[in-house]
Amino acid sequence: MEYKAPPVQKISILVVEDEAITLEYIVTTLAKKFPAFAFYQALNGRAGPERFKEHAPDIVITDINMPDMGGVQMADKIRAIKPDTKFIILTGDTGQLTLDASIGNGFEINHFIVKPVDFQDLFAAIEQCVAEIMQHQV
Repeated sequence: MEYKAPPVQKISILVVEDEAITLEYIVTTLAKKFPAFAFYQALNGRAGPERFKEHAPDIVITDINMPDMGGVQMADKIRAIKPDTKFIILTGDTGQLTLDASIGNGFEINHFIVKPVDFQDLFAAIEQCVAEIMQHQV
């Protein structure tokens, strides 16, 4: 079943993942589910803010543990640019510890999903973020 985005604006999503095959798989799967959305990619946390500056996406889906710059640090940089950005965090067991510590220090996320990614959970998280974005536009 294809998700029909409300016609108010075109939703854009930045996916940041340091494993190239995983990144491509996530973006390809999401593009099939949400064909009306624009998708952008970054292969690490350092590239994430640069891609964000280029496209100013509504939603960022990111891994927590990445070389060069982790997802929490990247999210802080992006929130400094656009505070209302929605974040969906993907994390494995080791990333959960980083996420727990960061949330305890005031880091805010919209959703987190434990790897391996259950795409039904990811679709639901995206749909909820889109609903919140649309609600703020009214």
